[in-house]
Amino acid sequence: MSKVLFVYAKGGPPLGYALSRVAARSAVHLLALSALPPTVAASADRLCASVLSPSEAERQDLVSLIVSRAQAVGADAVVTFSEYAVVAVAEACEKLGLAGAGGSCALARDKRMMRRTWQDQGISQPRFRPVATEQDLHDAAATLRFPLLLKAAWSAGSTAHRIIRRADEVPAAWERAREVMAESAQLGYAELHVAGAGADFLVEEIVQGTASEWFDQEGWGDYVSVEGVVVDGDFRPVCLSGRMPTVEPFTERAGITPAALPHDAQRRIVALARDAVDALGLRNCGTHTEIKLGADGRMWVIETAARFGGAMTVPQIEEVFGLDLIGMLTDHLLGRPVSWPAEARTPQEADGAAGSLVVLAVDGEGDAWPDRRIWDFPTVREAVPVSAGSRLSVVDENSLPDGTPVPVYDPAAGANTMAALCLLSAADPETVIRDFWTLVDALPKVLPHGTTEAQS
Repeated sequence: MSKVLFVYAKGGPPLGYALSRVAARSAVHLLALSALPPTVAASADRLCASVLSPSEAERQDLVSLIVSRAQAVGADAVVTFSEYAVVAVAEACEKLGLAGAGGSCALARDKRMMRRTWQDQGISQPRFRPVATEQDLHDAAATLRFPLLLKAAWSAGSTAHRIIRRADEVPAAWERAREVMAESAQLGYAELHVAGAGADFLVEEIVQGTASEWFDQEGWGDYVSVEGVVVDGDFRPVCLSGRMPTVEPFTERAGITPAALPHDAQRRIVALARDAVDALGLRNCGTHTEIKLGADGRMWVIETAARFGGAMTVPQIEEVFGLDLIGMLTDHLLGRPVSWPAEARTPQEADGAAGSLVVLAVDGEGDAWPDRRIWDFPTVREAVPVSAGSRLSVVDENSLPDGTPVPVYDPAAGANTMAALCLLSAADPETVIRDFWTLVDALPKVLPHGTTEAQS
């Protein structure tokens, strides 16, 4: 029987979901670089041939650790679905002679190198500058057009994003962004292979997006992501995910599968995503490419990852299109034939729609809730009036236990201050959007009260 080494770290699809799909294809040996979620620990012992949690000393040379563990278990493939481990796994696969993302994987991880590569290829993107010091940020602010977005080069989930509207805001933005990267590292949301990655940043101009020229329905965000895979260097788009508007600065609130876009718009978006992915020279991996939508058909590539979309993106694709991307990629890495989609699937080909909503303590306008609330999904399920036929559930692995205070939203910390992840299945993407706005409006009213002090 084939053997797969599954390198787990925080981020990516829920571990329980991903693990079950890999285990259906092969014997699985789990290398846990992060603590296993309590909801998954028991099933991991059942699904895995072995589970190893290395010591801090063993993690100092992560590539060597992965290589030695793969050799010890006789792995025929090595997989990871975490942003924070993709570079180490790619380098390990190169050393092992196994199929993987390839030697250029870091281009899809370090946003500075990614943007330089696209700049050289003439690919549409916001103007940017790499920054390593506060003085670099001052210098960049003098050459770019306000407002600007400061972001960490190796972050994920909008962590450490800071909007800068004037030159005098530079010192505070720089200090807070660095603080958040340090805090995120303590929580396990940090690059695991590249030393000092938390100190690398870039700053970019904030391009003006619009959703109204792309979507017929109100409530959609002004950007989408193209979900796909690279197979022996060939990009295969799978579908487009739509979004709700972000919460300031750019924290993602929800992802919806599929995006309710006309065929011609989807075709043009996929073409830009193909250019962006092809420029990075990836070999065998999932891809997740975010594209900003502007007026008069303008588009800008924001970033590409050498892994599938996180949160519930992959389970949503399986639900509405019947494509088990994790199982399919596992089969491909093991050398088995896989029937990948010939082109990106459209809303017309979907069986319903699905979306996942990040519960943040902000209202529909992005303003903080007036008082503290307690997370309690049974109350939400009973009190929020979703559409007839819609099914609302909670992703336990990505949610706080019922009875836990909802964290105060911190714009710099982004998704680190989420309370829960809700999943909605509905007849079509338009219904998902309507139900999510209903949910956002209802949460600060129906959740039980916590303390009476206002949030700040």
